[in-house]
Amino acid sequence: MLELRDIRKTYYTGKVATEALKGISIRFRRNEFVSILGPSGCGKTTLLNIIGGLDQYTDGDLLIEGVSTKKYRDPDWDTYRNYRVGFIFQSYNLIMHQSVLANVEMALTLSGVSRSERKKRAAEALRKVGLGDQINKKPNQLSGGQMQRVSIARALVNDPEIILADEPTGALDSVTSIQIMDLLKEIAGDKLVVMVTHNPDIARDYSTRIVELKDGMLIGDSNPYTEDEVFTEQRVTGRTSMSFLTSLALSFRNLLTKKGRTLLTAFAGSIGIIGIALVLSLSNGVNNMTKELERDALSDYPITVEKTSFDLLGIFSTISEGSKENACEAGKICTRDDLVKATVISDDGLIKKNDLRSLKAYIESSEDFTKYTDEIDYAYNLKLQVFETDGTRVNPTTFKAEDEADLFKELPASKE
Repeated sequence: MLELRDIRKTYYTGKVATEALKGISIRFRRNEFVSILGPSGCGKTTLLNIIGGLDQYTDGDLLIEGVSTKKYRDPDWDTYRNYRVGFIFQSYNLIMHQSVLANVEMALTLSGVSRSERKKRAAEALRKVGLGDQINKKPNQLSGGQMQRVSIARALVNDPEIILADEPTGALDSVTSIQIMDLLKEIAGDKLVVMVTHNPDIARDYSTRIVELKDGMLIGDSNPYTEDEVFTEQRVTGRTSMSFLTSLALSFRNLLTKKGRTLLTAFAGSIGIIGIALVLSLSNGVNNMTKELERDALSDYPITVEKTSFDLLGIFSTISEGSKENACEAGKICTRDDLVKATVISDDGLIKKNDLRSLKAYIESSEDFTKYTDEIDYAYNLKLQVFETDGTRVNPTTFKAEDEADLFKELPASKE
């Protein structure tokens, strides 16, 4: 079912490497109670964390149902921890603001189990550990032994194949420790229970197998796995999945338990949002003001489009290139043909003609010009000969449109 092949684990602190496990190879049966013994710092907890997928090995291989975990990704480890492994910690790791029932339910939230089914299975698990009448209490209202029972119920509620216990009796008195060990021995009847302990008496009294570690190496195994034993049928598991409503409800419940912190966080967040809104508003206001200034400037300095346009940059470039090519020697007079080329229509397109007829038609057909312009004037290349009645010539530009109209009304009709 579970096999470790030459497992090695190295921790790095800066450039200093500490080898916690030095090639552990061991097989576990599907149903047995295994106690891991050894002095502090020998790698017991590290080995337990690697078996449970809480820590990753540096070298070697962990096989689950004969399948290597070398290529396991994070979702694969999540599925393994959620469906196959139950954890019992010495410090309980209960959520103090949640009820006993809600703590046990927590193990089912990632499995996509419905709310009613979660409550039913959690209550049943609590009854198995003798806490059926304590489901609505908070963990801080329970004794140490009762909190450890809640931790066991949480580990059992998802019906895992492996139960990992890290010093489950370390913080309990002798009477309570016996009760917890009796419960774990009962669980080991149909599951694999792996327990880390410093107490050899408990290991001998309750375990079916004792594994001893020292300095990161396996030095003893009271009941090793034999080659003639075969794996039984593999259990099929699904993927972890928490519904959106479940995650939303858990988040909301967690916010309510820390009202002061939630209010401060909301207040700080609102200040940030308001600040961003003010900056955006100021930015939009400045942009709008800049557009207004540009629009006013264009009304004071109108855009003029003439029939002929000059590429001033091209003219200057032509003159500059000509100056380099026609450099005169000292004391001599040279001609500058490049100046002539720059001021006439050439193949380079330095002087271009605009299609004013099409431009006028576009302006008159477009609504944008009438919307964003105050006035559009057209000037025609027509020199009018206007004279007063006494024969004095008059500049036509000094006449207004209505004056010109009146003037032409007074002119005699042509006979032609």
